[in-house]
Amino acid sequence: MTKRTWQLAAVAVVVFVAAPPAHAADETVAHVAHIRLSGGLSEEPVSTEPLFGGGTENFKTKLDRIKKAKDAKDVRALYLQLDGLAIGWGKVDELRRAIADFRAAGKKAYAYLEMGTGKDYLVALACDEVCLPEGGWLMATGLQAEITFYKDMLAKIGIEADVLKMGDYKGAVEPFTRTTLSKENREQLESVIDDYFDKSYIDVIIKSRPEKKWTPDVVKKMIDAAPYTAKKAQSLGLIERVAYPDDFRDDIKKSIKADKVTVIKDYGQSKRDEVDFSNPFALMKLFAPAKLNVSTKPKVALIYAVGQIMTGKGGESILGGHTVGSTTMVEAIRKAEQDKTVKAIVLRIDSPGGSALASDLIWAELKACKKPVIASMGDTAASGGYYIAMPAQKIFAEPGTLTGSIGVFGMKLVVGGLEEKVGLKSETITRGANAGIFSVSKPFSATERKAMGSLIEDTYDQFLTKALEGRKKAGKAMTRPELEKLASGRIWTGRQAKENGLIDELGTLSDAIDAAKDASGNKGQEMELLILPRPRSFLDSLVEGKGVEEKLTAPVMKAVLRDFPEFTQQLRSLDAMLQTRGVAVWATVPYRIEIK
Repeated sequence: MTKRTWQLAAVAVVVFVAAPPAHAADETVAHVAHIRLSGGLSEEPVSTEPLFGGGTENFKTKLDRIKKAKDAKDVRALYLQLDGLAIGWGKVDELRRAIADFRAAGKKAYAYLEMGTGKDYLVALACDEVCLPEGGWLMATGLQAEITFYKDMLAKIGIEADVLKMGDYKGAVEPFTRTTLSKENREQLESVIDDYFDKSYIDVIIKSRPEKKWTPDVVKKMIDAAPYTAKKAQSLGLIERVAYPDDFRDDIKKSIKADKVTVIKDYGQSKRDEVDFSNPFALMKLFAPAKLNVSTKPKVALIYAVGQIMTGKGGESILGGHTVGSTTMVEAIRKAEQDKTVKAIVLRIDSPGGSALASDLIWAELKACKKPVIASMGDTAASGGYYIAMPAQKIFAEPGTLTGSIGVFGMKLVVGGLEEKVGLKSETITRGANAGIFSVSKPFSATERKAMGSLIEDTYDQFLTKALEGRKKAGKAMTRPELEKLASGRIWTGRQAKENGLIDELGTLSDAIDAAKDASGNKGQEMELLILPRPRSFLDSLVEGKGVEEKLTAPVMKAVLRDFPEFTQQLRSLDAMLQTRGVAVWATVPYRIEIK
């Protein structure tokens, strides 16, 4: 046998040995993508810092994982484990849209709940089947807005709030100045709650169960009789399954026609590298800055504005909340403007507002930007949060986004009474009638009140003028009297804002990104995302000499308050107000509307 013959024979043997059996080649393998959704699903950019970076995901990451499962050919079904979602209505809408897109690909989606809170259930209704364990319950009890008033508590310790405001509906100050809701504030809250209850609650249940042919009155009666045990909820047709998680997963696997079906836990979740603390070189990674995207491919800059708006640097507060710093935002916008690979900007807003000055500084930088700017509103983009959206060519919001609140106020907490109670006495020497305008020992004098009133009135006038300019730029021109009827501090849902012309489109962050591509002349093309502002590392905080305390304390406070979400919200509302002490004019709406 020749050498060539031996070589051919050897190749034949290798091919024969390496080739799998025919029946193995025909075996079909299918996957079920498991994704857990719980907590607040924060919007802020994800930090890659190993030690202090917190979670490895934000809300967009969760949505991306659902989309990844939709696009994966080997994924046949989605298994969502919903466990105490503490999100706003905007995120409810966006999650339901993501699940609907998954199902539109011809795949099944399943939801498993245990306590079945209101927002867990509303998201779950976007799936093909909803399951509870036998010992679980469904808390579809309706909607409640709860406003806490601090006036009497502050009075007990000798503190009072001195307030000036523009806008009859500017309810942000009422917790500090009243013990009950004003007529105007009650009117706007009832309007918003009616919209949520009718459109985001009752309509969602009806449309998710079309075979039941339920009327709004029937659904309202079921809500009034809630909560329900799992079996009762099943008998009413509110859920499909009563099963424990292992049995439910097995039933999902059996429903899929494939030779082998596996459930991939935490599908698509990025794994953070473990740090070897015994290796000094590995420890250096703790303080290493995140790697920057140096790709030359065309990009859309996705700039996040999450939290209370303040002047200076933004970051994490001691209670685990986040602030939008005007300096940080201006730097991010300029970075996007100067980066030649960035073709457009999407501003993602989840903010109740804050400092009117900080909001205006961000507005000015966006207005000066020569690249297309598209705004995308999350759960909340009200007052200052609406202000920074005004320069955009187009504003997207979810139907359940809380927005509007075009109005401003000035306030200081006067502690003179507290000083007197504890025996403190002060003497002041001033030059200038209004030199003590920010003194916390006494209320505004007559001349101080007049000067502050003028300042607040002028700021409100600027707000209205710039809102009109922004609406005209977006092709939604309206008269000033028409805008004033929608302003005065009044809040609106995204649906209402769209009807009134305050926003342009109802849509998701993904829709806003697509609109940015269109505006940049790159319609339908693949473009990378440049996420800004870059999360500050622990080393950044050390170099700047600020933020270290928050970096160290915030995770501890989060852990302590994790089991008391209602208490945490009250503290964060107060924290938001206290952080802006010394700010002349505020544009904010501090309260949140929660399903109870």
